[in-house]
Amino acid sequence: MNCMQNAIVLAILAVPAGAAVKNPDTYTYLTIGDVDNLDPAWAYDTSSQHVIQNVYEHLLSFPGTGLRAEDLAPRIATRVPSRANGLISADGLTYRFPIRQGVKFHDGSALTPQDVRYSLLRFMLLDRAGGPSSLLLEPILGAVSTRRNGALSPDIAAQAFAAVTVEGGTVVVRLDRPFTPFLSVLASFGAVMSQSWCTANGQWDGRPETAARFNDPRREGTLGARMNGTGPFRLDRLDPVLKQITLKRHDAYWRGPARLKTILVKTVDEFATRKLMLEAGDADSIYERQSNFSQLQGLPEVRIIDDLHGLERMEVLFFTFKINPSANGNIGSGRLDGHGIPPDFFSDRDAREAFAASIDYEGFSRDVGRGRTSQSAGFLPPGLTGYDPARCPRHRFDLAEAKTRLQKAWGGKVWDKGFHAALVFNAGSIEAQALCQMLKKNIESLNPKFRLDVRMLQWSSYVEQSRQRKLPIFLGAWQADYPDAHNFAFPFLHSAGYFPTKQGFSDPAADRLIEEAVATLDETRRAALYGRLEDLAAEQTPFVPVFDGTRYRAQRSWVKGFVFKPTFPAMPYASDYYDLYKAE
Repeated sequence: MNCMQNAIVLAILAVPAGAAVKNPDTYTYLTIGDVDNLDPAWAYDTSSQHVIQNVYEHLLSFPGTGLRAEDLAPRIATRVPSRANGLISADGLTYRFPIRQGVKFHDGSALTPQDVRYSLLRFMLLDRAGGPSSLLLEPILGAVSTRRNGALSPDIAAQAFAAVTVEGGTVVVRLDRPFTPFLSVLASFGAVMSQSWCTANGQWDGRPETAARFNDPRREGTLGARMNGTGPFRLDRLDPVLKQITLKRHDAYWRGPARLKTILVKTVDEFATRKLMLEAGDADSIYERQSNFSQLQGLPEVRIIDDLHGLERMEVLFFTFKINPSANGNIGSGRLDGHGIPPDFFSDRDAREAFAASIDYEGFSRDVGRGRTSQSAGFLPPGLTGYDPARCPRHRFDLAEAKTRLQKAWGGKVWDKGFHAALVFNAGSIEAQALCQMLKKNIESLNPKFRLDVRMLQWSSYVEQSRQRKLPIFLGAWQADYPDAHNFAFPFLHSAGYFPTKQGFSDPAADRLIEEAVATLDETRRAALYGRLEDLAAEQTPFVPVFDGTRYRAQRSWVKGFVFKPTFPAMPYASDYYDLYKAE
């Protein structure tokens, strides 16, 4: 512990427990993940999205615990489209969104229907590799990417402009094909931005002929840490040194000002510090996982909300099929010579299966998950079409099987030569660290020529290295963007999905099944297609679903108004801060 940490701890211990509500207008949330990027068209991680969804707004919202289309509420749109109210056409292809008047951006300018149109178009046409753009490209344009042979398709911008139009005070969206969860997608993506502000900040000017210049940008070509939304809070400061984000109340918010004036989101990797700050009232809620539950029980003035079931896959091990060798210290020599691994090491199925067989699934649940976790049954969570626990899990802890697989991998060369590589986990994740250490111990026990180094990275660096394919394997979790099986099948298995683009994995058969399933209206048929996808994933093992379980929220007892929203980013630790206030 360094001097700064000592000072923090001493300051905390000086505060008496059970004091009156501390800083009643300020809410402090401690997490372990720093943000990746605060541009709504770029960000696709929960740390960034949880901030974005408190600063920006969408056409619609899930205001409570509901997950069905009937549970949606209007936000920037004044009504939720349906066939009954005439805002969805009889063929299910045309959606009309009346746009709310009197809404102000944080810079004081008025929101217009053209801003909404621009935001949807920018979200689709920016389309960074592995980003969220496919969530709207699929239903609106029937495409998963805007590019062909590495360049923007010549007709894609024109198609987008024809599909999203403005008629008076209404934005009209015409889909390429019926897409049942379309409205649910709009509750979390396509955040409304100011066209004039974006343009003034060096972003796309809204013309189709300039779209190619802004397609698939580098990180520095995005808005990054600049924000201008219509939501209840505005970005005041992002301090990368202190690892802290400050949000201030947007007093001109159209639903009325929030009860809280200031939101502080701090990255604190050490559990002991997070616990002390919560106990002293210097934090109002903190990120924690199952392994720390017992240490938080019984803390004075701290409330534990337990057994929260999210729509998610909590911990999944992914294999990178095409590792980027450029300046990559995670693969040693970059060759199968006993001092490294080649970039295509995990393209060999036996290598993947060996790592899958080296995970003690039951031991992990017992020792790290306080017995509240269990091995995942495939990539689909319970409650979604196609989930069938009888099919899965397919992998089991079997070091004899792992040994046999590694003796076969790469025609026996792996066993003869040995290998040296890094297992990297994100700072603050005890589960990820424990899993990496378990793999190191079990794999190295099979052959003295096998060496694995366990290394730690800050979350933003971890995300960036996985995006650049510099991690041989990486751990990920998936919280539903919207409540439908497609939102798990696509990011896990489609060649343009979030994880496969990080892995360099593609399978045309998987792509075809995914595209057929999302366009199928018959639920029985859909379930069968997703079952085939589960079989394909188990046969090829591009990833290993490790464990799932419930979550809990640790917050000060003075925190009021928390609503568990299963698809809100970083739930249940982070919050929709507009709902919250502090009182005795």
